Amino acid sequence: MTDLLRQEIATAAHTIVVKVGTRVLTHSNGALNEERVAGLAEELHRLLARGRKIVLVSSGAVGAGMGQLGLSRRPADLPHLQAVAAVGQSHLVQSYDRALRSHGRHAAQVLLTAEDLDDRVRYLNVRNTLRVLLEYGAVPIINENDTVSVEELQTTFGDNDRLAAMVTNLIRAPLLVLLSDVAGLYDGDPADPGSKLIDSVTRLDESVYALVRDKKSGLSKGGMASKLNAARIATSAGENVIIASGREPGALEKIVSGEVIGTLCLARGQALPSYKRWIGFTVQPRGALVLDEGAARAVEQQGRSLLAIGIRDVTGEFAKGDIVALHDPQGVEVARGLTNYTSAELQLIKGLKTDQIAVALGHRPYGEVIHRDNMAITR
Repeated sequence: MTDLLRQEIATAAHTIVVKVGTRVLTHSNGALNEERVAGLAEELHRLLARGRKIVLVSSGAVGAGMGQLGLSRRPADLPHLQAVAAVGQSHLVQSYDRALRSHGRHAAQVLLTAEDLDDRVRYLNVRNTLRVLLEYGAVPIINENDTVSVEELQTTFGDNDRLAAMVTNLIRAPLLVLLSDVAGLYDGDPADPGSKLIDSVTRLDESVYALVRDKKSGLSKGGMASKLNAARIATSAGENVIIASGREPGALEKIVSGEVIGTLCLARGQALPSYKRWIGFTVQPRGALVLDEGAARAVEQQGRSLLAIGIRDVTGEFAKGDIVALHDPQGVEVARGLTNYTSAELQLIKGLKTDQIAVALGHRPYGEVIHRDNMAITR
């Protein structure tokens, strides 16, 4: 069954970011499922032949490494995890490359860390590289650089889901497809026969997160919560997201044909400029500013710059030019922005009127703490 809205979204999706999870790519024993890799490669080839550009964010390095090394359990300590990932990553990319080459296509391995996207120059270099790879007709295969990353391997929130959303924002892809081991978002436990698949979500609020029933896995760090977090990043920047089963034959082609498959998370508002995507949804904040009610409302609802008088508290240590989070009085993040003042300076001028800053600091380089042009709304 097709849907007019989905057809419009599919037609506009000239570039698609596809994220495939570990449990989609591996057998139950953790070994890489070569047949599934081959099937995915064939589907990507057909989409490329239809003029689409595809970026693939692929998990599975640890699972593939476990299979290669004959391990039945995921290692618990970091050095062993990183070693297994190193073995698995080469095997994973070789499998993709072999499968794509059978269709005359090329795989391009791109390993990233959070630091690569935090740094503005490196961020732009990655974007330029991906654009050229797409011009060549290659398929970038992106993964977290597990061998050198520390926090990413130990977190529980599915970093590759988040990475896929960041890549979507990086290249301004109109559609992100998250391929999972479940058919999408359900209104209850997916294992419950009475639960129903939710066709679409217009806003990822607390009522949607309340539906999530995550189960920890020995192989995958992902889960529906991490996919909703990723969807929130992409939809907040103005792009659409579909969460679907990676085990359903032809899932990607069905999505591109506008068929109703999985759960569609609709974009919120107009697409954000690239610079604001980087500020709001890529860089990790170096600190936070707690605002009073009036300032939080002015920033979020009226698009105003942030003045010192609206700041209640300052947390963390940061320099001028760093990205900081803006919290409302309840501690909920409403925006992120590039600060014109250091944390030490803000401790001295918080709550002051603009014309009082020079007295407190001996100078007043900026009237605004954060200019609205250097701010992105995140709630």
